[in-house]
Amino acid sequence: MTLPPKLTDRTALALHRARAARGPELFLHRLAVDELSERLSEVNRSFTAPAIVGPWGAEWRDWLVADGVIAGAEVVADADPLQLTPGAHDLVIHALSLHWADDPVGQLVQMRRALAPDGLGIAVLFAGRSLQELRASLAEAETALRGGLSPRVVPMADLRDLGGLLQRAGFALPVADSLVQTLTYADLFALVRDLRGMGEGNALAARERAMPPRGLFAAAAAQYAASFPAEDGRIKATAEIVFLTGWAPSDSQQQPLRPGSAKMRLADALGAEERRAGDPVAPPRRKP
Repeated sequence: MTLPPKLTDRTALALHRARAARGPELFLHRLAVDELSERLSEVNRSFTAPAIVGPWGAEWRDWLVADGVIAGAEVVADADPLQLTPGAHDLVIHALSLHWADDPVGQLVQMRRALAPDGLGIAVLFAGRSLQELRASLAEAETALRGGLSPRVVPMADLRDLGGLLQRAGFALPVADSLVQTLTYADLFALVRDLRGMGEGNALAARERAMPPRGLFAAAAAQYAASFPAEDGRIKATAEIVFLTGWAPSDSQQQPLRPGSAKMRLADALGAEERRAGDPVAPPRRKP
């Protein structure tokens, strides 16, 4: 059996994260936690056994504790397999690292298995429109310099596709929505510094190992400034943060009615006249 190609070089990713830990830039993580805290505060229950998955899980735990939505949490790495005890948690949060997973559905399945019945799972990840400007500028510059391009930005799925992952992983009542932020930077190099501060440098397994073409990043910076300008000579950068929310199945949850069990006809509920297929439609009456 041929195994699918690996998305991520985990050794390179670990090095990027270790370097970032010396001076992290986690403002997008803090933004995601603010949004998450608001959502959790609207859930009518107290979580007594939460777990947080991801390299910045300790920071997320401390922020969520400070926000008063949890009292503490077990923190585990996002390496496969996830070190989560089956059925031991009433809340599992995947904290902005699922976009690096070689098997995101597999990690969602492990999250669900770690939940007690009716436990809540939330995966937060970068997606879709994130870094679309950087991706386009690098591709344009590299194609012009060498007639082709190499992988430099992690591929990110669209919200529409991500929503289906929850159902594939066996979650009940799945919901997928996103938070889009437009950031501005002095130039491409300032953006790259922030990416390094988040541990989000190029850790793709298929990345080119050789030295990049001379002048590539200068050309990409010029292309970026021309194509995606912001006020005061700055550039725009998009960050899309997706929240995938689902519940571990439980008999206590609302269930759809069985087909044929309705007690009222749809036509009666809508106050409409019911016609059989093929019946002629009366022309609309003219106003007097």
